[in-house]
Amino acid sequence: MSTPDRPRRNFYGRLKGKSLKASQKTYLAEDLADLSPGPVDWEANPDRTPLDLDALFDGREAWLEIGFGGGEHLVHQATANPNVGIIGCEPYINGVAMLLGKIRRAGADNIRVHPGDARDLFDVLPAQSISRAFLLYPDPWPKARHHRRRFVTPEHLAPLHRTLKPGAILRVATDIEDYVRQTLEEVPRAGFEWLAERPGDWRDPWDDWLSTRYEQKALREGRTPHYLTFRRV
Repeated sequence: MSTPDRPRRNFYGRLKGKSLKASQKTYLAEDLADLSPGPVDWEANPDRTPLDLDALFDGREAWLEIGFGGGEHLVHQATANPNVGIIGCEPYINGVAMLLGKIRRAGADNIRVHPGDARDLFDVLPAQSISRAFLLYPDPWPKARHHRRRFVTPEHLAPLHRTLKPGAILRVATDIEDYVRQTLEEVPRAGFEWLAERPGDWRDPWDDWLSTRYEQKALREGRTPHYLTFRRV
């Protein structure tokens, strides 16, 4: 098989924050490799061979969380839905370490972790293979000149659409009003239907929602969360 040219991709987010705790270093050293979804990075998979999700999750339905932060929502969903396999994608290594600790404590065996750029993961996710996706409190990039860095742009939404099954659900939570506007403009253009029928459909959290630490910070600072639900069409 021929090797495709690697696309040039700029990455603007944080990769690492303050020093890791000794326990977090242990989680990364002992657990991360075993929880990999497979060969995602170009160095390991230059031909971009698709991942075998049926083998990865023993035939279970596959979900995806893009940018899981500290991992509390991801672990919550995994423990509440043991018949589902969930891939979490997060380039911020401190958040990855936090998630690994939560996975240990919860004993969840249906989570896989990609500690990197979601676009590399999209390259190797099979078409129409994901049943549900979560984008929760993504980096807002508040300056207007940085809005093109947001996830809700064609560069990210087109491959996300490709990997989702027809009828798959995409949940987006954000406390940034301008991010809501851009989401409602761009996501439907990418092949999604907004499912809201009444104000409570975007004002009220989902029935199975677990409020994250990012949301709690937003509430303390007086910002209003929005909960947007889309269907892939």
